[in-house]
Amino acid sequence: MKKNSKEQKVVPLLDRILVRPIREDELKSKAGIFIPESVSKEKPERGRVVAVGEGKWNEDGDGRIRPSVKVGDIVLFTKYSPDEIKIDGVEYFVLREENILAIIK
Repeated sequence: MKKNSKEQKVVPLLDRILVRPIREDELKSKAGIFIPESVSKEKPERGRVVAVGEGKWNEDGDGRIRPSVKVGDIVLFTKYSPDEIKIDGVEYFVLREENILAIIK
């Protein structure tokens, strides 16, 4: 997946992950059913990974623990964990890998 120029401006540090919330038109089930608008107005709990930090340092400080997610993954994360930022008017979340609950495949 190719990153656009907006997303290339932000490089997460350590085990932080930059996530773009999933838009309403992306919240369609495999059967083609759209999730109701009232659900999508709540703070998103899933998003697409657009940038990943290098990982946090291990306890000895001589190596990094690489994050388990990669750019392009769709992830579920805890509702109140992310920090919200805007890049050129587009909303993104920055969260730590420990706040990611699952990767949706």
